[in-house]
Amino acid sequence: MVKRRLLLITGMAGSGKTTLANLLRDRNYTVFTMGDVIRQEIRMRNLPPTPENIGKMAEDIRKTGGDAAVARKCVPLILGEPNNRVALDGIRSMDEVYNFEEAFDTYLIAVHASRETRYDRLRNRGRSDDPPNRQFFRERDHRELGFGMGVAIALSDYIITNENGVDDLEKSLDRLLHKLRELDGDQD
Repeated sequence: MVKRRLLLITGMAGSGKTTLANLLRDRNYTVFTMGDVIRQEIRMRNLPPTPENIGKMAEDIRKTGGDAAVARKCVPLILGEPNNRVALDGIRSMDEVYNFEEAFDTYLIAVHASRETRYDRLRNRGRSDDPPNRQFFRERDHRELGFGMGVAIALSDYIITNENGVDDLEKSLDRLLHKLRELDGDQD
């Protein structure tokens, strides 16, 4: 049996992972977000979705369930999805990638942007877990790198640089999807 293809998206906060995911949605991909698992836990415990609570919850889930705990919670959702074009936003470690590789054919895509670009984006997007200052921004980067994100970025199959806006990101994504279709023998 051929495994379903799954695009895995990684990158530091503010790099453009969600923007890439939205571009994939525009191309008829179903996109799941690992952060939604964390935010759901926050809601279930009636905690405010502050940067501190979300960061602590991410750490707690991984402490109690292992580095692939969040990924394991996502697999049944993806397996139940009828659409064959599926992506997952928010890979934090290679343990998560390895977990997905057991069930899917995966391509790991890293989105990269400079620290300054990422900080500016986070300050302007207005999500509850965005850093209120540079200290929180640095702490978030260090926490996520502590999960193993740097290794996932370094070992990604593809890297998309996202410094010049959505139009350039969209062109880069279209080139990548074209390449993947060629590799897959034009399955899509």
